[in-house]
Amino acid sequence: MTRHRSPTAEERRLWRLAMRDADPLPGRAAELPEEPPVPEAEPVATSLAPPPAPMPPRDARPAGRPSLPPLTPGSITDMDRRTGDRFRKGQLVIDARIDLHGMTQAQAHGALAGFVHHAWAQGRRCVLVITGKGTWSGGAGVLRAAVPRWLADSALRPMILAIHPAQPKDGGDGALYVLLKRRRDHA
Repeated sequence: MTRHRSPTAEERRLWRLAMRDADPLPGRAAELPEEPPVPEAEPVATSLAPPPAPMPPRDARPAGRPSLPPLTPGSITDMDRRTGDRFRKGQLVIDARIDLHGMTQAQAHGALAGFVHHAWAQGRRCVLVITGKGTWSGGAGVLRAAVPRWLADSALRPMILAIHPAQPKDGGDGALYVLLKRRRDHA
């Protein structure tokens, strides 16, 4: 029997972020995004105190969390050599796969975000993302170019260790291996 758990507030926030451009199916209501909490009004200062210090930019990381390196396809610097070689050669077991080709960008972006979050939450390690080659239009493929950017986005990047173009047996240039970080639950 499969046990189901409720999504955390962070998972619900990330899902809404991923689905923000998606249109609901006919007969279904769109889930409205939660509004950010309204800051309390500050009391009016009656003294001639100096103005408060400026706030740091929203994208600034807290002092204790180092920034993550860029996610470059083919880079395997953050793992041991043996795992890196097996990952590059397509020798790791593929725990899950998603096929995005044929989807619009909005559909693919939402599906990819949900897939990565779900796979990471389930403790999956190596997943295959099939984008398609996109050669029928004469270009390199919209999804093929967009997926690495989406995976490097701040919502997904903390869960991803590395990405690498797939071997021909798994889709070649029209697919990516994605190695997810191990989930560290703090109980």
